[in-house]
Amino acid sequence: MNKIFKFTLTSSLILASSILGENITVNAQTRQNLNLSYPPQNHQTTADQIFFIGSASPTGEVLINNQKIPRSNTGNFAPSFPLQLGENNFTISHENESINITITRLNNQLEIPQGVTFANNSLTPAVDISRLPNELICFSAVAPPKGEVYVNLANQNILLFPQGENIQLPENSAVLTGDNRPISSNIETYQGCTTFANIGELGYPLFNLNLNGEKYQQQGTGKINILSPYAQVIEVITENAITRTGSNSNYSRLTPLPKGTRASVTGSEGDWLRLDYGAWIKASDTRIIPNAIPPQTVIRSIISEEKEGQTDIIFPLQTAVPININQGSNTFTLTLYNTTAQTDTIYLDNDPLIERLDWQQITPNSVQYTFHLKTDQQWGYNVSYDNTSLVLSLRHSPQINGQSLSNITVLLDPGHGGSESGAVSPTNYPEKDANLVISKLLKTELIKRGINVIMTREIDQTLALNERINIINQTQPTISLSLHYNALPDQGDAINTRGISAFWYHPQAHSLAVFLEDYLVENLNRNSYGVYWNNLALTRPNITPSVLLELGFIINPEEFEWISNPNEQQKLASILADGIVQWFINNN
Repeated sequence: MNKIFKFTLTSSLILASSILGENITVNAQTRQNLNLSYPPQNHQTTADQIFFIGSASPTGEVLINNQKIPRSNTGNFAPSFPLQLGENNFTISHENESINITITRLNNQLEIPQGVTFANNSLTPAVDISRLPNELICFSAVAPPKGEVYVNLANQNILLFPQGENIQLPENSAVLTGDNRPISSNIETYQGCTTFANIGELGYPLFNLNLNGEKYQQQGTGKINILSPYAQVIEVITENAITRTGSNSNYSRLTPLPKGTRASVTGSEGDWLRLDYGAWIKASDTRIIPNAIPPQTVIRSIISEEKEGQTDIIFPLQTAVPININQGSNTFTLTLYNTTAQTDTIYLDNDPLIERLDWQQITPNSVQYTFHLKTDQQWGYNVSYDNTSLVLSLRHSPQINGQSLSNITVLLDPGHGGSESGAVSPTNYPEKDANLVISKLLKTELIKRGINVIMTREIDQTLALNERINIINQTQPTISLSLHYNALPDQGDAINTRGISAFWYHPQAHSLAVFLEDYLVENLNRNSYGVYWNNLALTRPNITPSVLLELGFIINPEEFEWISNPNEQQKLASILADGIVQWFINNN
């Protein structure tokens, strides 16, 4: 998966690879040197603990700060130690060898300012923003308790009131370590909101603090602008432009907008634009259409065309409007915004995929189309604009004749590669190599079973995420599998965390993820780390069911021993191939 940490260290360890199949083999007798794979020297983290991943000769003891640590049979280790704020010094020793390392724990919490001042980087808005007239605009600051805080802007004094305890949410990755509870602090946050009726640039807010008879002022870094309603229309200039629920990449993704989509701008924040239907998009993915009126369209007749392997549904529109897609177990729902229905006729013949199409005007400006499908398993879709006509392509189920899988194509994506090593084992063996080994073995097993195979890479090469996605979109395989070995953020427990996991994003990939994870756990007698919905680059392709598999924890001292065993590699590849075949048979 996309690891929390990525690094490359030079190994002093000898690791042999078998000539046949490039299997990882680990010979305990060659591993005499004390080796530390992670963390790197001068590592910085906000976690309150750190794990040490490494190896040494199985004989003797390994000590960390004079404390004996547990190891696997071949000498691997991954214990966790607590961290204090600031510098933490550790000595790892084995027989006559030692490694000294410094790890700095950073404070990721806002601190109560000392004196009559605001906390650093606490004034919001921190970037330039634009809003509509009479739309609520809020300001906030962190200041000492019992102060008077207000903002001067456009001849208004906006009082900011203390809001009690400050609640911070953990990173999304916290779910991987089972601790995603909110964190509260007693830091005083002052907040207040107001509206502005007049159109134009209001300038920068001036924050004021009065405390114990002393006064302090600080100018904000975000300029405020009030837009004329629907004064600006943009057009999407990139393929499948990313849209989000808010104004930066921390916010969740919404349905991408096809190239050519037009929408009115109703606000901005830094480099992001808020569009008329509520989504946010990067300004760089758009261009301004001079003198354009707000995009609106009516829709009348709708027609479908059955083609080889897919059904195309054409929605003739007057302009390319924003869309949203929602998949159910046997439904596919398309919403058109800034659209009013004048529909009286829909042509949908006896289609192999679609049972019927229902529609309704859900708001005065949006129409929703729900396709009821003949099967619970969906096989991918694509959506694009042909001039101003929206074309939705729904892929058909693959044809399986008896036990023949000749119509099936599986894309295998060995994760990482080249300059991207991924996670690193206790012996410094990089995940990118382990991913390639299992992918090649799986390719051979799938071909034996009559399945066509496409590989995103077959050598150790750097391949960007968008390049991998482009391969999926261009080749349109029946399914796509990205193969990885797992790691953890610093807060995790590298000794006791193990198991196989699967990640999916689109509902069409859910059953594949669940089935393969269950099949591997049961037939390999391995631990389960679970099945996750996850917003990963290699789970997001919508043209096909796309799943990312984490086949074990490469950082776990004991799990790495079976991950690196040639016999276990071959067994894993064979059982995974069987599971893929069985899933196709179940969904035929």
